[in-house]
Amino acid sequence: MVVHVTPPSSAAQPADSHPADATDRILQEITAVGQRLEAMDLKISDLSVASTSIRADIARFQVTVTDLDQRLTTVKDHIADLPARDVEIRSLQAKITDLEDRSRKQCLLFWHTVMQGRIGRQGLS
Repeated sequence: MVVHVTPPSSAAQPADSHPADATDRILQEITAVGQRLEAMDLKISDLSVASTSIRADIARFQVTVTDLDQRLTTVKDHIADLPARDVEIRSLQAKITDLEDRSRKQCLLFWHTVMQGRIGRQGLS
């Protein structure tokens, strides 16, 4: 940043002013410029802190986006597996139905055997 300091013009000075007054005015202007530079330096420092905070936020958002992208990929993979799982579920359902049928038949056979035994014992007595 370039700061131009313009010395007071001779037309602005009264004809009878002392050189010490001109020096004081120049020193005041230099002090004012220095204060403005300090204020600008503080603003630059504040902007630097804000910039660092923004960079940290961006990094967190990038991690979040990456995580969401991975989750989306996982969901897509699960969706792609659904037809194969549907076939597997149907196969398991068929096996369960078969086991239920065999279980019913065995229960009926057991009941029939028990009933024949009771009838046989009652007939003999």
